[in-house]
Amino acid sequence: MAEHVTYSGYLRLDQLLSAQQPRSSEHDEMLFIVIHQIYELWFKQLLHELGKLQSELEAGSTTHAMRTLRRTLAILKIVVAQLDVLETMTPTQFTRFRDWLGTSSGFESSQFRELEAVLGRRDPMMVARHAAGSPERDRITASMSRPSVFDSFLRYLAGQGYDVPANMRDRDVSQAIEASAEVQQVLKKVYDDDTDATAVCELLVDLDEGMQEWRYHHVKMVERTIGGRRGTGGSAGAAYLSTTVGKPTFPDLWAMRSLG
Repeated sequence: MAEHVTYSGYLRLDQLLSAQQPRSSEHDEMLFIVIHQIYELWFKQLLHELGKLQSELEAGSTTHAMRTLRRTLAILKIVVAQLDVLETMTPTQFTRFRDWLGTSSGFESSQFRELEAVLGRRDPMMVARHAAGSPERDRITASMSRPSVFDSFLRYLAGQGYDVPANMRDRDVSQAIEASAEVQQVLKKVYDDDTDATAVCELLVDLDEGMQEWRYHHVKMVERTIGGRRGTGGSAGAAYLSTTVGKPTFPDLWAMRSLG
């Protein structure tokens, strides 16, 4: 006999809706919790989509890769837009429950660090807030040891017949990708050909721009909320976040535009 499935049971609403446990009696703490829990759900979905994207790129499936990129971009727009909701909280409202957060900090989001790693970031500090041997540290470390989205993209281009340099196709993926004049020349050829591969390039630029938009909006939200004060958990707050603004995820896709 088929199991009776209900809306509440399928979505595990009893667990989901009991996961909001404010530590203070302040009204605005509930919003703070809900927004950050939603972020973590979207980060989970972004990781899910980017994993699929990499498989599609490496399989040379242009149509499906473009479809997955468009979904990823739609999710990223929602992630950025949610900051508008958080910005309805004034500095005073946040201060009223801030001490209840203890040493917790958004810097501890292991899923966001995984997302950065999948997109190509390689930085030991990404695991600094997670204990050695912890599942979070292991997942981030594993993500930094696997090919990034750009690595999969280069393999895709090679599969489309482009002469991607062997040292880039077979590079040590545990190291950060450095801008490459050779790769930029390959990308210039892709753009000159103006095919579906060019459309994939542009969607990746959209993804890069979306990540930069997220970082900028995040910095401004933090500045609106705590100004120049240190973040929870002793982080540098907006001062650190500002250093991440304007750094491209896929630098070659931007540098290529300056070629004659």
